[in-house]
Amino acid sequence: MFHGGGVVDHSPLPPFGAPPGAPADCGARHDVLSAFRWHRGDPGDPAELLAAFLDGNGLPVRNLGRTGDKKKTIGDGAVCGAALYVSADAGCVMAGGVVGAPSPVPSIPDVYAVVYRHSASQTDFSPSKGWSLGPWRDSWSRADHAHAIDQVRAAIARGDVYQVNVVGHASAPYTGDPGPALRRVAGLPGARYGGVLAGDGWAMATASPETLVEVRHGRVITRPIKGTRPATDAGRFELLASAKERAEHVMIVDLERNDLARLPGTGPVRVDELFAVRRWVGLWQAESVVSAPLDGDVDLAALLRAVCPGGSVTGAPKLAALAQIAALEPVGRGVSMGALGWLGHDHLDLGLSIRTVTVDGRRVHAWAGGGITIDSDPADEVAEAAAKAGPLRAALRGA
Repeated sequence: MFHGGGVVDHSPLPPFGAPPGAPADCGARHDVLSAFRWHRGDPGDPAELLAAFLDGNGLPVRNLGRTGDKKKTIGDGAVCGAALYVSADAGCVMAGGVVGAPSPVPSIPDVYAVVYRHSASQTDFSPSKGWSLGPWRDSWSRADHAHAIDQVRAAIARGDVYQVNVVGHASAPYTGDPGPALRRVAGLPGARYGGVLAGDGWAMATASPETLVEVRHGRVITRPIKGTRPATDAGRFELLASAKERAEHVMIVDLERNDLARLPGTGPVRVDELFAVRRWVGLWQAESVVSAPLDGDVDLAALLRAVCPGGSVTGAPKLAALAQIAALEPVGRGVSMGALGWLGHDHLDLGLSIRTVTVDGRRVHAWAGGGITIDSDPADEVAEAAAKAGPLRAALRGA
């Protein structure tokens, strides 16, 4: 059934794993009630179409401030929430920015939502056999990646931008059932949003540690991550001591403070924590916490327009950074660098879809990159992107 440019689907979906951000007390007891899809190029405002679909399914998207207290237990057969996904391309449309190269996985919608109801029994995700992963093929060479970084540094020197996030893509052929490999990705240590979301002929798995936006207990929260080093004692010291990493990080914190401040219905924005070091698999990463109280009605569509695409994977100023990204990246960001998470009756929690992979029936796709400043060293930035991709590739192999 068409829904103002999007599509509402009531067909069942393959059970690859628990959705990203789904509450633990759901116990993977999810049956699909309906799903919404919107592709780049479809008519209509994707933020509003998504909000209307979720509102029609009884979820509190028109006043997120009332998602404060879950007072009832949701029984079998009742709507327990929805998995949400918004691509980087859809975020560009919502923000009014320049949209980049086409996705290498065009079968996957740019906005996708699945409304779930509780089932009486837990889904069985038993191991299967037959998975085989072929060699990886990068969409650009290390030299091309380094050249793009030099072009960003030149744009910064001209005053066009202050910072730009540059992302590369790679893919590999596979055969067999991808389910166990995707669940290994979702289970990587530090994956705050670990989970698998599937559609017709495709699935994505995320091991994202980063909060794009959370609404809980009357506050809206974002947790930008920027700054990476190996998870060693020396790496931790180097990250904390790096003036370059701290300056880059603070720039993105300021950008995301501004994103929340522009959102109608919020009170004063504050930085609750600045440049805290967290671990994701074999890496240290710097994270901050930015929040604001909700003192008025906040609509999901307005919230998505304010925060998408995430500042830590675009750059500053955001619209100027998006124009640079569109000009430099030869392959679209696909499922990466978007939003992926859960909307329940008592909260919204969307992670940034970094550390995210997808399968389309023939190939597995992955993306990795990093923020570029005037002081960035191209060789170091290329190596950092490879370090972020490494755990994903290892999990897919079964290592």
